Amino acid sequence: MKLFRWLWRIVWKITLWFLIISVGLTLVYRFVLVPITPLMVIRLVEQGLDPDQNMKLTKDWVSLDEISKNAPQAVYAAEDQKFLTHHGFDIEAMKKAWENNKKGKRIKGASTITQQTVKNVFLWPSRSYLRKGMEAYFTVLVELIWPKERIMEVYLNVIEMGDGIYGIEAASQSYFNVPASKLSRGQAALIAAVLPNPRRWSPAKPTPYIVGRKAWILTQMNNLAPLEMGN
Repeated sequence: MKLFRWLWRIVWKITLWFLIISVGLTLVYRFVLVPITPLMVIRLVEQGLDPDQNMKLTKDWVSLDEISKNAPQAVYAAEDQKFLTHHGFDIEAMKKAWENNKKGKRIKGASTITQQTVKNVFLWPSRSYLRKGMEAYFTVLVELIWPKERIMEVYLNVIEMGDGIYGIEAASQSYFNVPASKLSRGQAALIAAVLPNPRRWSPAKPTPYIVGRKAWILTQMNNLAPLEMGN
């Protein structure tokens, strides 16, 4: 009985501290830029362990007002067309992904922009149930505390956009030699087109598949109502 009470106190304290830290960190990041993410650290370690690679971390935080309106519109069109209306989860897309995966088809994700932001800012790359549970918890937390503009701003600043390249400003400068504020519709669509696998594809050297995906994204950008975010 004493052992049970002791274990219960330990579990309760861990849970309480986790809630305090997670809520506190989410509140801080509502207003303060995210200095580094777990994925950035993991990539640096991987680079450091590979003798054929140089360590590279290119990022430059910019506010949403300093980002061309084409960038949020492009990722909105490419990644999450229900971004403005859902509360962190696209239930319909999750059901479709589940059905496809049950049929043995290629695994398809159904992550919203909020979920992708959460994975980058708070978590680590993994398909474990623990990580999925943490992702769901932080997604609810972020949607409760951050407005949609802040979610988009953080997403555009922390998302991996190439080998050692993070965020829209670094991607704009690296691939097109322009600041994020000057991104054209075509350039923004190319960046959005490679997001499913930014270490395999490059906006500066698009494959035929990426060119086709860019065209689809541009069409979606035209069809969707403007997000009214950024310049």
